[in-house]
Amino acid sequence: MKKLILTVGLPRSGKTTWAKKMNFPIVNPDSIRLALHGNQFITEAEPMVWEIAKYMVKSLFLAGHNTVILDATNTTVKKRKEWLSKEYDCYFKVFKTDSEICKKRAIEKGQENLILIIEKMKLQFESLTNEEKEYLEK
Repeated sequence: MKKLILTVGLPRSGKTTWAKKMNFPIVNPDSIRLALHGNQFITEAEPMVWEIAKYMVKSLFLAGHNTVILDATNTTVKKRKEWLSKEYDCYFKVFKTDSEICKKRAIEKGQENLILIIEKMKLQFESLTNEEKEYLEK
């Protein structure tokens, strides 16, 4: 069965670093945004960004990859639920990096613009439900 691994965590929590080490194809909405409109975030473009991400995941499976990583924050139950499918098994890889460490990393990378985003996402972060815990990456 095909396997989709969703990263779950704040910006700068280590998701991308981990994903790159895994040597599986990665679908990254931030990269899609940059390719699409050259910007980190434009509200009006988000539906297209996520449709492209879904097609990329599907196309990577069709190309013969058995495991694909969706490298995104996936901080809400609703966002994670959107990726559950009968076409593949879905797993969550949770990054519990403290928000202060994430903010420090953002500053070190010259991404001070992420500070407010990290704070906002920390407030909206929804821990895995008991039902979702069965999807934890093994």
